[in-house]
Amino acid sequence: MAGAFAGLTAVVTGGSSGIGAAIAERLAGGGARVAVLDRDPDRAADGVLAVAADISDDASVRAAIQRVVDELGGIDILVNNAGIGAQGTVADNPDDEWARVLDVNVVGTARVSRAALPALRASRHAAIVNICSIVATAGLPNRVLYSASKGAVLAMTRAMAADHLREGIRVNCVHPGTADTPWVGRLLADADDPAAERAALEARQPHGRLVSPDEVAEAVAYLADPRNGSTTGASIAVDGGMQELRLRPAGS
Repeated sequence: MAGAFAGLTAVVTGGSSGIGAAIAERLAGGGARVAVLDRDPDRAADGVLAVAADISDDASVRAAIQRVVDELGGIDILVNNAGIGAQGTVADNPDDEWARVLDVNVVGTARVSRAALPALRASRHAAIVNICSIVATAGLPNRVLYSASKGAVLAMTRAMAADHLREGIRVNCVHPGTADTPWVGRLLADADDPAAERAALEARQPHGRLVSPDEVAEAVAYLADPRNGSTTGASIAVDGGMQELRLRPAGS
């Protein structure tokens, strides 16, 4: 797929680390001009346009998108990757935490997409890829708020695909399983027994390990590739089989 994105401009939110950084690297490796929107743009890799942006603030988002258009000439691909996590049952998170997480994960995706739409409408190869999560399709313990936010992103993806298909904008999403990212690393570090917690997370996924950010990036690249113009309103699970497989215990 090398060169598939030559001449195209991609925007990746939350692209300074983890899955976002892997996506930015993958698209740049395919020839795209890449802009990374992040609250900490100084961490972004060399060779990208690093722009400070807070997706919880509409003015910040609009200013960042305008800078990308001004400096790179337009937008062809938008990857809505930025988001925050949350833990707990339905009884554990207060209203202000619900508002904070939904504002970033759901409304933030809408803010960036809304701001980028005029530039995407001008592209002949427009694509939006939303980073969702396995929690949108599988019930995991202690993830009610996070699951609600990512379930909304999945529903938004399908609705956006319907709204913008005839404008030539494809909209799809990727469901990563538990990935080996800095955020997961921080969760593990806070666990009473980090090694045991990591083993439990690995065992939860049928292929027996954490998902790598590069694997998620490959799925994003497929969905963003102009050669896959008949794929819209779709989701790809990159989860080691967690969404669809029901394996018997090993050795049975």
